[in-house]
Parts: sequence; C-alpha cells; structure tokens
Amino acid sequence: MTRLVVRGFSLSLDGYGAGPSQDVDNPLGVNGAKLHRWAFGTRTFREMFGQEGGETGVDDDFAARGFANIGSWIMGRNMFGPIRGEWPDEAWKGWWGDNPPYHVPVFVLTHHARPPLEMTGGTTFHFVTDGPEAALQRASEAAGGKDIRLGGGVATIRDYLRAGAVDEMHLAVSPILLGTGENLFIDLDLPALGYTSTQHSATPAATHIVVTRRA
Repeated sequence: MTRLVVRGFSLSLDGYGAGPSQDVDNPLGVNGAKLHRWAFGTRTFREMFGQEGGETGVDDDFAARGFANIGSWIMGRNMFGPIRGEWPDEAWKGWWGDNPPYHVPVFVLTHHARPPLEMTGGTTFHFVTDGPEAALQRASEAAGGKDIRLGGGVATIRDYLRAGAVDEMHLAVSPILLGTGENLFIDLDLPALGYTSTQHSATPAATHIVVTRRA
C-alpha cells in the first residue's frame, strides 16, 4: 500500500526546518545547513554523492531508511530552487547537478507551468500547477505501489499535515537553536490531526523521532 512519508527532515530545537533568506549561496536559508550535520558524515549520504567511507550506526540507519521503498517524491518549489515567480527560462535544473539523488519521478508544486525535466539516473521533475491534492494523485500513480517521500520544504509538509495526508514522519532534531526561519509546528495541533509519537532514538548529532498518523 502506497503511503506518504516524510524521511530525514531536520529541525532545530526550536522547531525550524530552514533558516531565513534562501538564495543560491544558502539553499536551506542562512544557517540552515547546520540542521543536517547528522547526515553529512553517514555512509548513506556519502555514497549518494559518489564518496567513499562514512559512519554507520543509528544516524546512518535513519538516513538509509529514508530511501528504502520510495517510488516517487513530492517537493515544494523552494526545495527545487531559489527562483520565485515566472520561470525566466529553463536553465535552472535544481541544486543537485546532472544526476540528482532521487532516481524516481519527482513532483514539484508550483504556480508556474514548466515542461517536465528529465535528468540522468532516472530522475524526472514534473511541475504541478493544480495543487497538493493533484500532486499526491500523480505521485501515487507513479509510485507503483511503493511509498511517496515528501521532501519539503516546511510549507509543503505543513499543507499535507493539515490535510491528514502524511502517514509517517521521521524528524531529526539537531541540538542547535536557529531562532528564526520556517517553523514546522506553529499553529499545528498534531494530536488533534491524529498524529502520535511512535519511536525515538538519540545520538550525539540528533534525536530521531517518528510520528505516525493513527489509523
């Protein structure tokens, strides 16, 4: 059965999933990269970018789990890139180079149409202009019975949480404070939406928490 899942979504202690002022030099906003230090040294992360070595253990287990049984992705336009408004051209192809680490269809939520973008390694970006529900329908059809990974950013995850569409969410809470940026939890009542914490595990780099929607 296809599920909509969040995997490896990093948060600060004060609930921020990205820093402010995203631009080409700060894909995750100012100081946002600090949230992901738990992942950078893992074997899974390094292999994903063609590097050798890397740490094993709990952090790596969660990183590897994030790519298991994934048949498609959904992401917001801000995760795809820093461009706002109409696409000036088709030059921007994402942050990840010619061979992005997805290797499945990726559905990008946007208000501005753009032709599908086929990349090396099996990744094709599809730009969806008719909203989150339509993106979920298309991603479900493309997933082939596997799970759909909801990649973010914060606003996109919040939209699907409000709709009760997220089946499971793995949050990696890093031991830092951002103080500002994009807050995942503000004005969200997760218990009222049917969510409960079902697993947690701490390492020096992060506390891993799994939140599941009750059946």
